[in-house]
Amino acid sequence: MRDDLKDVLLSEEDIHQICKDLGEEITAAYKGKPLVCIGILKGSVMFMADLIKYIDTHLAIDFMDVSSYHGGTESTGEVQILKDLSSSIENKDILIIEDILETGTTLKSITDLLESRRVNSLEIVTLLDKPNRRKANIEAKYVGKKIPDEFVVGYGLDYAENYRNLPYIGTLKPEIYSK
Repeated sequence: MRDDLKDVLLSEEDIHQICKDLGEEITAAYKGKPLVCIGILKGSVMFMADLIKYIDTHLAIDFMDVSSYHGGTESTGEVQILKDLSSSIENKDILIIEDILETGTTLKSITDLLESRRVNSLEIVTLLDKPNRRKANIEAKYVGKKIPDEFVVGYGLDYAENYRNLPYIGTLKPEIYSK
C-alpha cells in the first residue's frame, strides 16, 4: 500500500499531537455540558477513537452513516442517510466528528438535519480541512490541519474502501485513482 502513495502528509506522531491539542481545546469548551460526539462513518472512526481519549468531560457517542461519494473520488452532492442516530439529541450539545471537510455539501445536509432536532448547540471538529474545495457555506470550529487539494488516504480515509488501515495520512498517486 505504501507504494501507492506519493508522500506522507501526516505521520502517526503528527496525528497523535493533533488529537491531544484538539481534545484539550474541546475539554475546555464543553466542561459540564451534556456533550454528544457524533462520528460520521466510516472515515471518522479512527480519528474519533483517538480524539475522545483526550476529551476530559462526560460524553456520549453515536454514529451516522451517510454517503455522497458512491465509490468515486468526488462528492456527488446527493446525500443518503444509511444509519441515523440511535438516541435523541434534543437539548444536548453536539460535536460532529469528521475525518475531512472538503466541499461541505454532505456535512451541511447533516448539520441542517441535526439542528432541526432542537439541540442546544452544534459544532464540528475535523481532522483535515480543504477550504479551497468548499461549495457549501459551512466551517468546522475545530480543525486539525488545513491541507492542499490532493487526494488523501489513510487513518480512516479511503479510496474504494482501501487504505483506511494506514496509521498515517498520505497523498495517493493520481495513477491509482484515475485508472
